[in-house]
Amino acid sequence: MRRSWWKIASALLLIYTFVCGLLLDVPHLPALEETIRNLYFHVGMWFCMMTLFIISLVNSIRYLRNFNLKYDIYARQYATVGIIFGLLGYFTGAIWMSYTWADPNNPSFQSFSAVAREPKLIGTAIALLIYFAYLILRDSITDIDKRARISAVYNIFAFAMLFPTIWIVPRLLPSLHPGGQSGNPALDTRDIDPRMLMVFYPAVVGWTLLGVWITTLKIRINILKEKKMMQ
Repeated sequence: MRRSWWKIASALLLIYTFVCGLLLDVPHLPALEETIRNLYFHVGMWFCMMTLFIISLVNSIRYLRNFNLKYDIYARQYATVGIIFGLLGYFTGAIWMSYTWADPNNPSFQSFSAVAREPKLIGTAIALLIYFAYLILRDSITDIDKRARISAVYNIFAFAMLFPTIWIVPRLLPSLHPGGQSGNPALDTRDIDPRMLMVFYPAVVGWTLLGVWITTLKIRINILKEKKMMQ
């Protein structure tokens, strides 16, 4: 029980997120209306992705320091689950977009060409493709030590590319995304209703713990497979 408290916390926080996120009152802004509830899911998954990529980066650095292969396994699995949550964040954002920017009945409606040129969407797609390339590169090398070294170096490069593709370049270009050139509205208390913060922060923690939970299970499965192959 002592070792599983954070798993229980993850489950409780996500139950709280779904129940309160869908039932509690939210501000009815003209362009967003009820779609604003997606903040608890879209942004929460985004935070989880970033956290998992950071942990993956740390483990790649730890591998390069002592060449312990377990850190290579950790780095790969955290990156894999990070990609999954990145895709979930991307698709929930696309769904949100379909009810705001792409909806002709919405005050924030934009043309298809304007939506297609949205730098946040393009930058996110590039960042995820870079991480997909990390997995492809890693699986294409058969030598275990060589694979781990090259993957660790590439993982550092992939993480470094997150900032220009997701955070820097989209803020330098005209963007439809909220907070595109003026900070992050999900973290600025002046731009988000205090009622939503009561659900938003627990959602971020809940999604992040779920991501770590899934990764630890994948790591255990991977280690068991390798032990079985060595027998």
